[in-house]
Amino acid sequence: MTTATGTATKTALVTGANKGIGFAIAQSLGRLGMRVVVGARDETAGSEAAARLVAEGIDASTVRLDVTDDASVAAAARTLDEHFGTLDVLVNNAGISGAFDPVTWEQDPTTMDLDELRRIVDTNVYGVVRVTNAVLPLLRRSSAPRIVNTSSSMGSLGRQPGPVMAAYSSSKTFLNSITVQYARAFADSPVIVNAACPGLVATDFNGFAGDRSPEQGAAPVVRLATLPDDGPRGGLFDEDGVVPW
Repeated sequence: MTTATGTATKTALVTGANKGIGFAIAQSLGRLGMRVVVGARDETAGSEAAARLVAEGIDASTVRLDVTDDASVAAAARTLDEHFGTLDVLVNNAGISGAFDPVTWEQDPTTMDLDELRRIVDTNVYGVVRVTNAVLPLLRRSSAPRIVNTSSSMGSLGRQPGPVMAAYSSSKTFLNSITVQYARAFADSPVIVNAACPGLVATDFNGFAGDRSPEQGAAPVVRLATLPDDGPRGGLFDEDGVVPW
């Protein structure tokens, strides 16, 4: 684990934070004065991202974290416990789109490969559960713990925006539902859980085809990560407010 010493009073872990929206989320939280931990599967990429944050005066560190691997998640949780003892913000940002048709940008449900669907859900949903449950003891030590799951309006059953992305969109619907269940479980506790939709952000996730910057995409996530104690719970939000799903 690469660490930089600072005076931050709150600690935030962002998964998949070595690039794209995840990096922008970590950067934004760091600029607000939080100590940020860059979770990344690739230790070198994570270290490089943390170094970029440190270069601009942010208290940043990195931890190797593969959300699809039980041992990796458990080891990361132990490292966070040893170094910080508590966690105030968890942003479950790591996610994948899975394979799609490069011409139509679609995932056809009639030809869906089940192994590919399992791979997507393992990252986008099971990974969130793995990480959340592993670091929950650290979050419970915080006076105002916040959990934000990076989701998508493509998981909305009402809006159904964008192309047919049978595997990706379904995984986000699943994630939205899991978010609600966590919020219900934590209803009588200080732990506030929500999901955020960054919008169509230009990153390598979509071949830089988005119309929003990573900083713009990070904004709804950061807002939910810094909610007051009477903030909403169990919702899906984008920059304009509640996303019905």
